[in-house]
Amino acid sequence: MFTFDPYSPVVDADPFPFYKTLRDEHPCFWSPQAGMWILSRYSDIVSAGQNWQLYSSAKGNLMTELPNRAGATLGTTDPPRHDRLRGLIQYAFMKRNLESLGDPIRDIARSAAEALRGRDRFDFIEDFSSKFTVRVLFAALGLPLGDEQTVRDKAVLMVQSDPHTRAKGPEHIAAYNWMQDYAAKVIAERRANPQNDLISHFAMAEIDGDRLDEREVLLTTTTLIMAGIESLGGFMSMFAFNLADHVDARSALVANPERLADAIEESLRFNTSAQRFRRCLQKDVTLHGQTMREGDFVCLAYGSGNRDERQYPDPDVYDITRKPRGHLGFGGGVHACLGTAIARLAVKIAFDEFHKVVPNYRRTQEQLAWMPSSTFRSPMLLELAVN
Repeated sequence: MFTFDPYSPVVDADPFPFYKTLRDEHPCFWSPQAGMWILSRYSDIVSAGQNWQLYSSAKGNLMTELPNRAGATLGTTDPPRHDRLRGLIQYAFMKRNLESLGDPIRDIARSAAEALRGRDRFDFIEDFSSKFTVRVLFAALGLPLGDEQTVRDKAVLMVQSDPHTRAKGPEHIAAYNWMQDYAAKVIAERRANPQNDLISHFAMAEIDGDRLDEREVLLTTTTLIMAGIESLGGFMSMFAFNLADHVDARSALVANPERLADAIEESLRFNTSAQRFRRCLQKDVTLHGQTMREGDFVCLAYGSGNRDERQYPDPDVYDITRKPRGHLGFGGGVHACLGTAIARLAVKIAFDEFHKVVPNYRRTQEQLAWMPSSTFRSPMLLELAVN
């Protein structure tokens, strides 16, 4: 009998055969292990993401939610509260003028890439992407230098879950509490001495007299650190994973770096790190012959929707010329990721500089260890050998 356990290491290793069975045979599937329904077809996921009145995020959007986070972040609120938060946070992003980060990001990427010159083997995550993403995040948010490794380690723990208990473990909660304490100290410092960084702008953002309250500033900052490190880092590691396995695509990008933007979009479709997020039903819904009840949790399997042949021809083919409009690599609906512009910019610059130093590479491991997370999917280690 078919089952789908989003906490299983087997699913982490290769979710796509499971997704195909879900789409073809069980498009509205009750997972007893997860205690929620799984929507796997592109059209159903898009419809649910747009219908926030029915599929609510107010009880949390992570498959295993962090305590006391729901209701105070962009991902865990519905309109009109979500619209208010988004407006204030977008205002802070506009004040920061993220385009001005282009030159600093390139400097960071060039430095990280140059450290690899002459090496014939390295871990892409430890030796390149983690160093790059943490330094970019620290520059954008305005975090004080000195705690980079600890902040990264805590952020990675925050998005994980225990595959046996199917819940956050003590180490994950402890990491979350540490990050809140860390963020609170930085916020207090920025309020006392504002600078041209995102945390200062979050703390001071005001539209028509409305400002983020203390909890909103704290949890927005905490979530951005978590998402900035893990989402950007996971995005980069999956892109490198794809290019290591697709020699023709990688060669085309090395020869023509201007094609990186299209390749990034295809990578987000083909192998997004943001695999699954949840919603909570506000009334009964019947879909594909199944009745989901008010109060039930529903998983939107973005990674499955991106491989739905009903939306994308030959979805299991990695084609950097595809231009996959409407992909779900950054989510969708009112909860589409707010950091897409800086993520796209950062990854494009990072791989442009990386390929100047390491134009040819391949994976050395047949089997990878995948991060234990029911929401995100990325390798814990990605060893590459220089050809």
